[in-house]
Amino acid sequence: MVPVIVIGLSSGTSVDGIDAAAADLRLEGDEVRLDPLGHLTAPYPPAVRDAVLAALPPAATTLEQVCRIDTGIGRAFADAARTAVAELCPGGTADLAVSHGQTLYHWVEDGAVRGSLQLGQPAWITEATGLPVVSDVRAADIAAGGQGAPLASVFDVLWLSGRGAPAAALNIGGIANLTVVAPDAPPVAFDTGPGNALLDAAAALAPGTGRMDAGGERALRGQVVPELMERLLAEPYFARPAPKTTGKELFNADYLERALAGVDASWDDVFATLTDLTAVTIADACKAHGVGEVVASGGGVHNHGLMQVLRAALAPAPVRGSEALGVGPDAKEAYLFALLGFLTWHGIPSTVPECTGAAHPVLSGRVGRPGPDAPLPARLRISGDAHSGV
Repeated sequence: MVPVIVIGLSSGTSVDGIDAAAADLRLEGDEVRLDPLGHLTAPYPPAVRDAVLAALPPAATTLEQVCRIDTGIGRAFADAARTAVAELCPGGTADLAVSHGQTLYHWVEDGAVRGSLQLGQPAWITEATGLPVVSDVRAADIAAGGQGAPLASVFDVLWLSGRGAPAAALNIGGIANLTVVAPDAPPVAFDTGPGNALLDAAAALAPGTGRMDAGGERALRGQVVPELMERLLAEPYFARPAPKTTGKELFNADYLERALAGVDASWDDVFATLTDLTAVTIADACKAHGVGEVVASGGGVHNHGLMQVLRAALAPAPVRGSEALGVGPDAKEAYLFALLGFLTWHGIPSTVPECTGAAHPVLSGRVGRPGPDAPLPARLRISGDAHSGV
């Protein structure tokens, strides 16, 4: 198969910025070859980021704001794609772009996903780069009865195949998700629960913390509060079987404030407890599937306090960064979408039903193409219409 240079574009639930990765992809027999060409992170324009955060659940919004956000995200992704083509691709050219967009709402009822809304009009990317764009990558899996997530499972299943013991790919973003690949069992993937979501919510509430507890410094100074931990672990989501997905529709600032009601704890202790919650729920999920090694990616790997607690909770199973297997932890999601788009471009189903819960594999996304350089026809003739005057 002719190599295809693909730009993958992604922005996670923390809304930290737009990750763009360039990859040279080809199919060699039953193996996909991915050569990473580079990665960059483009910050959102402040007004766009503020608008996204203001519209996230449980906030109310308007269709006017949805329209403005859709355009703002689309234009920001277009700028990131144009920069990635120019700076990361040989000769400043690419063949395809793939945009996940920005998730604004993930609609879950009684454990079933009814829909998922990602904004960021892809036409802006095509206009800026001249590239065909694969977008709306979750809808087909949901229509087939799946969760529409974790889409990382297709990357992880291919990436970790052939290992001698159960291995897990862990991504810690706003929400943490896990894919377990074992030599003698079907793969399984699901969201374990909050990654950074509740920590970021606490940072917004705690005086003098800023956007986040950088490096987990406050958590490392605090102590776990048993009463608060017990309340948090009582959340029914943690006991649900896979496949399952969640988001900030559940784990948000209102959720945290309800959990904190009546609890006597310092903010350092709150951060310590929330860090422990993320680590314990990930570790419990790994142990339930007999995981012998964990490969971690996502923004959470930069939280040294969280990684320290997670390694202790998972011992003796080792935890290492995804860079050990060739993909930087901040770039993995963007490379995932490059892979999904490559498969979709070639008509190859790109989901794993055992991981998402769908009835069958589906193509991830739809393709928007640049318009051909051809003139509009001169007239329209309607055959058989007695009133057309033709």
